[in-house]
Amino acid sequence: MKKFLPLCAAMLILLSSFALAQDAQGQKGKPEPPYLGVHWARGVRPPNNASSSPDMTWHSGAIMPTAVTASIFWGTSWTTTNYKVTGVDSWYNGVGSSTYAATCDEYTGTNGQVTSTISYGGHFVDTTAAPSRAPKTSAILAEVCKVIPSPVSNGYYAVYVDTPRGHAGYCAWHSYGTCGGTPVQFAFFFNLDNDPGCDPQDTVTGHPQGLSALANVSGHELSEARTDPRGAGWYDSSGAENGDKCAWTFGSRDLTFSNGTIWKIQGNWSNRAYNASTGYPNSSGQDGCIDGGNFK
Repeated sequence: MKKFLPLCAAMLILLSSFALAQDAQGQKGKPEPPYLGVHWARGVRPPNNASSSPDMTWHSGAIMPTAVTASIFWGTSWTTTNYKVTGVDSWYNGVGSSTYAATCDEYTGTNGQVTSTISYGGHFVDTTAAPSRAPKTSAILAEVCKVIPSPVSNGYYAVYVDTPRGHAGYCAWHSYGTCGGTPVQFAFFFNLDNDPGCDPQDTVTGHPQGLSALANVSGHELSEARTDPRGAGWYDSSGAENGDKCAWTFGSRDLTFSNGTIWKIQGNWSNRAYNASTGYPNSSGQDGCIDGGNFK
């Protein structure tokens, strides 16, 4: 059994990676937007090919100095009063200017430095049927372009579907593209209700499991979009972004956002903390993770 479980995990990684690669070929000769920062489920990790230094390096591109966010809830089961809709609203309304958001602020790019200035434009509900399985990046970009009335170049648009993860080996991802000539950043999230592979195992905040799971992966993807919005920002030699490097590790019991809401969220990688030995360890034992809390 001990030999069988790693084999199963390896096969799941292979199949999920193959599906992502196939999607990236695009349709009718048009390239698909790339998958960035794929948030793998618990126990599903691609091989770590990083060099001896775990630090992330800059790849000569832009970051997001500020972020204008909005959420899209896509699927026939969503309503504006759903607890996950109101909960996600609360999450985005509080993440800006929080100590958690500040975990990304050390990184710079061609267009300046990441800051914790994150605003929220609210949510949109699209009750048409969402994809019944893992969607292509182009499908999520098309949804963003359809629903968001006036996208902006520093926009980050999070699409939450009511489709369960099923056999996909990941919980979420982020990407980028254009809507009518305007550059946009966007992310995709499965319905994570009763999904042990994407569950942060939150026993302290009182949030329902499905909301807690979305909150944790939302932090992961937003942090990565801010530091590597278009594939030329910050990541290590294996391609891991700041959220990837601290996935499924939690330094603090809970984190308080700027609006007073409390969440359980994984930390983000900090080169500065690793080099000063002030972070908490990731799953590889490297002390470079910070979450803005007191590591209690």
